[in-house]
Amino acid sequence: MAPLLPLLLAMAGGASLAQEAPLAGDPPYLQRDEVQAFVGALAEEGLDPDWVRAVLASAEPRQRVLDLISAPAEGKPWHQYRPIFVTPRRIAAGVEFWQTHERTLLRAQERYRVNAEILVAIIGVETFYGRHQGSIPVLDALVTLGFDYPPRARFFRSELGHFLHLVREEGLDPRETLGSYAGAMGRGQFISSSYREYAVDFDGDGRRDLMDSWPDAIGSVAHYFHRHGWTMGAPVAIPARVEGEDYKDLLGGGYRPRLTLDQLRQHGVRPAEGVDPQARFSLIQLETVEGPEFWLGLDNFYVITRYNRSPLYAMAVLQLSREILRAREEGEGA
Repeated sequence: MAPLLPLLLAMAGGASLAQEAPLAGDPPYLQRDEVQAFVGALAEEGLDPDWVRAVLASAEPRQRVLDLISAPAEGKPWHQYRPIFVTPRRIAAGVEFWQTHERTLLRAQERYRVNAEILVAIIGVETFYGRHQGSIPVLDALVTLGFDYPPRARFFRSELGHFLHLVREEGLDPRETLGSYAGAMGRGQFISSSYREYAVDFDGDGRRDLMDSWPDAIGSVAHYFHRHGWTMGAPVAIPARVEGEDYKDLLGGGYRPRLTLDQLRQHGVRPAEGVDPQARFSLIQLETVEGPEFWLGLDNFYVITRYNRSPLYAMAVLQLSREILRAREEGEGA
């Protein structure tokens, strides 16, 4: 998934990233030993090696992809990150989206037990309700990252393999399928492995179409959250009060809830509202203009981080979902 796409497009002034110039100085991909080994591995998985070579020969390495992945916007502090996604315009668009797709959202909520407002917020953060699905050929992004970005080459080569399988399975055009700089695609910005594993045919037309089918996109996001353990109606995160500096010992352990109330209290951390005394928590620190802001994440917060590992992302989804739900209820009560 690539929720930073709207931000990156804004930073680029709305220019088409697909027009970036290729990298210079490297030999064509098919002349590289590691690419030939990759083709051989896919042949063992059942893909025609001549077809794979022909597809890879059409790929263009892109410096812009490397530039973007080397400077992720999630390095921003919370007070700069939040205003990108939790805005009056996005909230209003979320309410409108909910009204337009109410039946599909209700069906997804009932089948997969995932709150409709979370589904609406995820799609709102990811693509602004389909407005920003990406303009980089997924093939180019994955080839560039798989063979010209050593820090995560193994991961992106795996995603490239999944993408080539996906092209065959779903009838995609490998050159015309566009997405984010990290190869995420469609209205929910699924990476290739997630597309293959979690996408569903929610409109019953025999295809899993995350590019053009809203039912498939909504159902697939719901299925993803269901498979990762979302509990409908359960809390996501609650504000916390912190005293002293001992809380720092609790940071950096990831966002899977593991801390008891006693452990939190021993480090000067207390929930700002009532909680289940048997619950487990993670400690989240967000940077605001006034100083650090603290939250306690629960199991559902961790599930959101399975869609994108950033706590900033998860908090933006949570707060956008609450604002959309509030605006919708106020509109209905008017």
